[in-house]
This record gives sequence, C-alpha cells and structure tokens, in this order.
Amino acid sequence: MDKAKILVVDDEESMCKFMEIMLKKEGYQVITSQDASTALERVKSETYDLVIADLMMPKMSGLELLSQAKSINPDLDFIVMTAFASVDSAIEALKKGAFDYITKPFRVDEIKIAVRKSLEQKKIVRENIKLKKELQTKSDFDSFIGNSLEITKLKKMSERIARSDSTVLIEGESGTGKELIARAIHYHSPRSDKPFVTINCAALPENLLESELFGHVKGSFTGAIKDKEGLFKVADGGTFFLDEVGMTSPAIQAKLLRVLEEKEMTPVGGTAPIKVDVRLIAATNADLEQEVKSGNFRADLYYRLHVIPIRIPPLRQRKDDIKLLSAYFVRKYCQKMQIEEKNITDEAMNRLLSNKWPGNVRELENALEHAVLLSKSNQITTEDLPQKIKEEKEIDLVTEAQPTAPALEIIEKAYIFWVLNQTGWQKSKASSVLGIDSSTLYRKIEKYKLKSPASSVGEL
Repeated sequence: MDKAKILVVDDEESMCKFMEIMLKKEGYQVITSQDASTALERVKSETYDLVIADLMMPKMSGLELLSQAKSINPDLDFIVMTAFASVDSAIEALKKGAFDYITKPFRVDEIKIAVRKSLEQKKIVRENIKLKKELQTKSDFDSFIGNSLEITKLKKMSERIARSDSTVLIEGESGTGKELIARAIHYHSPRSDKPFVTINCAALPENLLESELFGHVKGSFTGAIKDKEGLFKVADGGTFFLDEVGMTSPAIQAKLLRVLEEKEMTPVGGTAPIKVDVRLIAATNADLEQEVKSGNFRADLYYRLHVIPIRIPPLRQRKDDIKLLSAYFVRKYCQKMQIEEKNITDEAMNRLLSNKWPGNVRELENALEHAVLLSKSNQITTEDLPQKIKEEKEIDLVTEAQPTAPALEIIEKAYIFWVLNQTGWQKSKASSVLGIDSSTLYRKIEKYKLKSPASSVGEL
C-alpha cells in the first residue's frame, strides 16, 4: 500500500524538522516547506493527501495558502497549526474547508490523532466514490448481457424510460433479470443520487409486508415497541422496486394505489398521512391482466402500474444470447476463484443451448459456477455440468416424440438431426461438431433416413 504523502508548511525550520521526523516514524511520506508560496507551487505540480500548515507566516498566511490550494484541489485536506491567540483565525480556516486545527504548543499525540483521522476520512470518501462508480457500472444497461434483437430493443426502450418519472411494470419469468433492469433504469434517471430500495412482496406475510412498506406507529400491534419508518419513506426522492407485486393482498393493493394517486401513505396504526415522492417500478412473473380478470388483483392498480410495461423474454426464447452469457459467467467465476480462464467445449455448449432453462439466466449462471468449480482442466465439458442438465432427456426432433425411455439410437438420431439443422445442413461443419468423419455422417443420414426440413424430396 502506498504511503500517505503529507506536506508540512511552517516558517520555523525547527518545527518543519520536528514534524518531518515524527510523521516519518508513523510511516508517512513527508515533504516540508518554510515558505507558503513555494508550498503552493508544490500543490500545483504534485499530489498530496494532506497539508499541515501554520497560520501565521510572513508574505502569505496559512489562511491564504488554504484558500488558494483549495481552489486548485478542492479535495485536498488541511490541518492548521496556530498559537492560542489565533484561535479565531483557526475557526475561520475551518469555515474555509480545513479538516482540523491544532493549537501550539501541542502534544505529539494530538497531531498524530488529527493526521490519522484526516487520512482515514479521506480513505472512506475515496472508497465511497469507488463503490458508487462500481455500482453504477454494475447497474449499467450493458450489464444486462445479450445482443439478440429482443434484448437490444429492450435496452434501448429502458434507456428512454429512465429519463422519465413514469411508473414501470416489468413482466418476466423468475430469473430473467427484472431487478437488473430496474436498477439500470434508476441509475440512469434524474433520481440516481437518491435511494434505490427493493422488496420482494412474496417473501413476507401480509402483516409484516404492510409494516415494511408503510411503517407503523408504536403500540399498533403486539411487538410494535417503537415507531418504524416504512420503506416508501426510506425511498423518498428515489426509486422503489416492488418485486412480485402480484402477490400482495387486497388491503396492501389499496394502499399502493393511494401512494400512486395521492403521493402519500399512512403507517399501520397511524392516522396522519405522510407525503412521499417515489418513482415506483413494479415487477411480476404472473399474468396480472389475467389476475385482474380472475378478481385477484385490483384493475385500477393494474392500470396505474401498467403505464410503461416492459416484458423480458425467457432465456429459451433468446438462445442467441446463451453463448455470450456463458462466456461472461465462466470469465466472472474464473476471476472470482482466481484461476486460469476456462473454455467451454462444443459438446458442453450444445448441451447448454439445448436446455430449456426454466430458471432462466439465474439457472444458467448457477450451472456455470458449478462447472467452473468442478472442472479439473482448462476445459468445461458436459461432465462438469450439473446432473440435472446432463440427464435431461433428448426429444426426438424428427418425430417430435418424447419417449419415456428413449433407446440410444433415438438419441443419436435426434442429436445428429439437431446438429445438421444448427449448421444449416453443411455436412462438413456438422461432422466436425459431431466429432465424426464425413463418410460416417453420410452413413448415419442414410441409416436414419434424415431429410432437410427445407427439402420436399429425398435429396440431402
């Protein structure tokens, strides 16, 4: 780890020497200057973590140095040193942005503590900035992996939606990435510097969900020993992502409608409404329109939520993205496990492409994490995949039948037919994928009487 770089400015040579020796013993890199103008030139040309400056200096005071240095680098931290008679000046320095002041004469521990606190705070600020940038990167639309036509359209639409303040309803099966899109919308919206709050409505019973969403007042129910702020209030000014909104009860639906219509809510057991300014993004894996027809979901709330609908297609409907997603997840987990990057064999990739993925992208990610962990070489083979995926029965793609116990020949016939279709009936390419020579492939085609779907006669 790099040493913190500190600039000490004092017109007394003995003070500069003392500070240099003391701070170097603490492990810091120390540069001293007996002239504030020279120190200012250093600030212009070099980067420092902290400046410790005396306030009373000839030609240019520490206060002037502080003002001019802050105009060059607003993030530069200052600790000022002053005699007791100059405390008013020290307070003025704090107003101008100094981190702390030390009165002379001072104890060694005082300066050590002040320096440590300043550098620790600076480290926290830097880490927060870094984390915020990482979060924004992770919440970028590009983090939603896919270049299929459907996903490209979805991302472009979501970017346009982000600029508005309209309510959004994201529809899609579990594991398709609904929260990922919701986060990206938030971090590209005018509310990006405000909270993004999320809750899964299916994860809590009705009474707890109501309290979490809207808060409660002390004594409103057994266990309510103090007032609780609801998540809508926590999200005030920002975005609230309400996952599985279709699982809410009629009572909660009525309260959600009021939030959308009146921009206010009433805590459980409360009487006074509380104003909230929240953009709502709801998500569901159910057919809410059908739920309305069945009487399980309020029609008025549905239409309030359905202002801008987004539908995320299931993974089985965007197979073009499976290769891209697979490569991304393998690279991600190789890096996480700090191992050499692995490749997926053609056979394993074909297995991934033919799988139905009922759990969608989340299931694919879990499968590849499993494979990266178990693979003993730099190749991920079919054997490294989860048992469920390896054992899934092949459909006879020629007859579209799915026998309960298919014979080996049926499986071979189906697989050859599938590979031929995938390669556009280019037999040399198909034989390469199958791992057999062209003459063997021709014999198999003749044996199983396979025909190209595009052919109306017997020629292949």
